[in-house]
Amino acid sequence: MKVAGLGFRRDVTLASLREALVAAGGSDGLAAMATASDKADSEPLKQLARECGLPIRAIPAATLAGIDTPTRSERIAEKFGTGSVAEAAALAAAGPRAKLIATRVVSQDRTATAAIAEGDGA
Repeated sequence: MKVAGLGFRRDVTLASLREALVAAGGSDGLAAMATASDKADSEPLKQLARECGLPIRAIPAATLAGIDTPTRSERIAEKFGTGSVAEAAALAAAGPRAKLIATRVVSQDRTATAAIAEGDGA
């Protein structure tokens, strides 16, 4: 099962989320999108999920905290306790033995990130 993890700022646009997802590998073959619980109701994210025909998995902040990620943002580490929300959300949603197949990519306007993990489900 493949899951796209998405991290983004409050002012993100649908276009920025889409750009990050495409740069990470696109929506083909994905089973779901995942993000931090406090961002799961974002309208641009819900629009992208509808566009791709995918459910959104909301990952609690406590689950994201402590997930080791290959890329690291100090701002994100201070706020969420992990180096990348996109990578951590993808890993958490894809299952306990999930592996990243696409590390975090950032949209040109720097408001959205995406990563893709593959695993055997949660």
